Amino acid sequence: MNTEYSEIYLSAVIGRSVINSRGEELGILRDLIMVPGEVFPEVSHIVIKGRMGKMLLPWSEVSLFTHVVISAAGIAPPGLRAYEYREAEILVRRDLLDKQIVDVDGAKVVRVNDIKLGKLHDKLCIFSVDIGFRGLLRRLGYERFGDSVARLIKKNIPNTEISWEYVQPLEPHSSKLALNIARNQMNEIHPADLADIIEQIPIKSIKTVLENIDPETTGDTIYELEPEMRSVVIGQMDAEHASDILEEMSPDDAADVLADLSEETAQQLLGLMDDEEKEEIEELLVHEEDTAGGFMTSEFLTLPLNHTVGAAIADVRRLAGEIENVNYAYLLDDAEHLEGVLSLQDLLASKDDELVVDVMEDNIRSVNVGDDPEEILETLTRYDLTAVPVLDEDQRMVGIVTVDDVLAHYLPRLVKKRG
Repeated sequence: MNTEYSEIYLSAVIGRSVINSRGEELGILRDLIMVPGEVFPEVSHIVIKGRMGKMLLPWSEVSLFTHVVISAAGIAPPGLRAYEYREAEILVRRDLLDKQIVDVDGAKVVRVNDIKLGKLHDKLCIFSVDIGFRGLLRRLGYERFGDSVARLIKKNIPNTEISWEYVQPLEPHSSKLALNIARNQMNEIHPADLADIIEQIPIKSIKTVLENIDPETTGDTIYELEPEMRSVVIGQMDAEHASDILEEMSPDDAADVLADLSEETAQQLLGLMDDEEKEEIEELLVHEEDTAGGFMTSEFLTLPLNHTVGAAIADVRRLAGEIENVNYAYLLDDAEHLEGVLSLQDLLASKDDELVVDVMEDNIRSVNVGDDPEEILETLTRYDLTAVPVLDEDQRMVGIVTVDDVLAHYLPRLVKKRG
């Protein structure tokens, strides 16, 4: 076989004439069938659209493959036959072009604008995908025009191609799913960026993506999703897995997620949790959503009144990995009434042998479980706090509300106003 080409883009050959050795047109090139599994997967067949419909021609019977013309070997290639769709097949144009790739470095979803093909051991292979503006211009037929404009303004249109060795389907033999780069690096992406990615990929792909992320990151990512999307994502998981994810989340975040689910689903997931986590979350769910009780987390750092500063610092180090917010330590009596508060900064500035009760702040600013967001925000901003303790009807401390919790309440409204 004398297949003449070096490297060529898919956009340059799709729609080109396919002829036989006499120059008679068999049809036009519609697609390529890819065989997955290799570093650079090979093309096994080309799909031709002719007068009799779609036909299939084995790559071994292609003698010429250029951006001008594609030629079959012989007058009537023996392998030419009617095309029949097979579910496991991956069609390069249909299944890869315009599909999305998770860009780990940029923590975003990018689109495949073109595909580079090339010769490897006399096979036509997929070498790379073009995710840049140049690929889009080439596909639209404006690459030269784009270069001319770029030269006038003394700019370059960069080549933005990703080698196929770094690209793989989310699932084996997938045809309609997004593509994914370096799945083992997904845990390195910030949960907020992961949430943006998940909201852009096909719903059927979400489960596969989340299976490549550790439970803690998955929980943080679900929390960052829009409320209506949370129930969609939870619905993609089996109940046992979903409950495990919720247990990894802070109680207030888990309560927020459960509040967005149907009552039946929320109760099912609660029933699968360990008793301790379940009890903490249920205590938060009884509060109205837009109140201090609804915003608060029941995880906060407490210290005994008789502790020394040195012992308190040791406690902070021991518990820092278990409690999300350790900016303040709260000192409670036996009835869980708040006696004082100590910032981490003040704690570190005190002598190890001093008692915490002697260095704590006893002029305490707090909010009640029923206080609304405006009252909470006023307390936080007026007294320059990053977190404020929450007291119940009996003046017992039951949680804290952070600045982040309150801002998360207002941010969607601000975005809507700007839009």
